[in-house]
Amino acid sequence: MANGQIRHFLDLTALDKSTLRLLIDSALERKKGKRDQARGALDTDAPLGGHILALVFEKSSTRTRASFDVGMRQLGGEVLALNSNDMQLGRGETVEDTAQVLARFVDVIMLRTTAHQKLLDFANASSVPVINGLTDFSHPCQLMADIMTFEEHRGPIKDRVMTWVGDGNNVAHSFIHAAVQFDFELRLACPDGYHPDPHVMAWAKAQNGRVHLTTDAKAAAENSACIVTDTWVSMGDKDAEARHKALGPYQVNKELMALADKDAIFMHCLPAHRGEEVTAEVMDGPQSVVFDEAENRLHAQKAILVWCLSA
Repeated sequence: MANGQIRHFLDLTALDKSTLRLLIDSALERKKGKRDQARGALDTDAPLGGHILALVFEKSSTRTRASFDVGMRQLGGEVLALNSNDMQLGRGETVEDTAQVLARFVDVIMLRTTAHQKLLDFANASSVPVINGLTDFSHPCQLMADIMTFEEHRGPIKDRVMTWVGDGNNVAHSFIHAAVQFDFELRLACPDGYHPDPHVMAWAKAQNGRVHLTTDAKAAAENSACIVTDTWVSMGDKDAEARHKALGPYQVNKELMALADKDAIFMHCLPAHRGEEVTAEVMDGPQSVVFDEAENRLHAQKAILVWCLSA
């Protein structure tokens, strides 16, 4: 939290454990409340009527854009969507100036951008709450949906074993943060050269987190409650060939899933590339919960929006 009482949602490390738990429980309740309503109907409490959310995209998006847009509308509010072609940001206007201007027009801002420092500078200059819709460093909104999805299917995540397989990227960083904040064990199987940021690993160790890094995907998968992966080549990556070569042995397939608990689930933040980081057999199989996971971006972010505007 910054700027006095402004409730930013920038990273899982910036909120206390009780607040994060409150957000997950709120998301589950909002999803439950939507089950008997028509698609697109307002939430019965419509708590954000009269509020406007600005969606600022410097990176393309499907789930982030759709979930925040629909979520804000279901909460009774309105949405202003902007991309880099619509704005002066990146064409000479500073991040701080853009933040101050937008904050005069809207009540909350979601920023999906590149450098994490840009997000921090934007939030420091903003007089309204700012939400991290993704940076090169982290993706906390995705992890809130992931925690929600796991608990929907398998109950409390505390003390369970989760396994990340593949690139130690921004989503992996948020998984490390989540392991500490939600008190579960996390095993990361990443090839040399694709490990998570050592500062993130050091933070987890300092917090007594149960976070373990290995290059052995099979060992990491043993007796796990959930296997998670992400694309091998993310937006902005220029080394596709090298990535495919290094990450090839880290594909999630039926053999890897068989090493996990018999009722283990498979998660992926999407978009997925069947035949690369995951086989179609796993992606479309009975253990996959990826589309529940995608839907839960909507409910988790609604809880975040309400919390941000309830200071």
